[in-house]
Amino acid sequence: MRLSELLEPFAGKNALVLAIPRGGVPMAKTIADAIGGELDVVLVRKLRAPHQPEFAIGSVDESGWTYCPDYAGASFVSPQYLETEKQLQLQTIRSRRKQYTAVRPPIDPAGRIVIVVDDGLATGSTMAAALHCLRARKPARLVCAVPVAAPESLERIRPMADDIVCLAAPQYFRAVGQFYQSFPQVTDEEVIATLNAS
Repeated sequence: MRLSELLEPFAGKNALVLAIPRGGVPMAKTIADAIGGELDVVLVRKLRAPHQPEFAIGSVDESGWTYCPDYAGASFVSPQYLETEKQLQLQTIRSRRKQYTAVRPPIDPAGRIVIVVDDGLATGSTMAAALHCLRARKPARLVCAVPVAAPESLERIRPMADDIVCLAAPQYFRAVGQFYQSFPQVTDEEVIATLNAS
């Protein structure tokens, strides 16, 4: 995989490869195997726009911290809607934490090279929450790794990471899925199996 090749400078350095579930998990597994890294997940969720659940108006991390940039329209929804949506997504995060890491606690990123992987950046909201969450835990180096991104989203993320590794940021970006020949939904069962196998 081409993204793994660009991450070869981190090979043999005990990198922690953290996937944003669920879509980022298969890619993160491939990268972790290629560079000899350790695999885990970072749990964040997008905050969905009213009547447009695929569009992110922000995101929330496991601690409850929220990222709501003005560009995404968060300023046009009520505080009550945002709070309700945040609590719904936190419930999902807590449920996934119980499922995904039932056999072991999350891996501590402190002092390590941390590579955060997702299948692409549309608004970049979930990546922003992931990077914020991890920065607070004091990694030695924080890397964002994605195969494709909307150019404006990539620029918003850039100050949040020490390194950005991205294969393409095309001007005609509409959705992450348009750049995949096959873009199946990853299930919770596949995530759990991948984490248990690693």
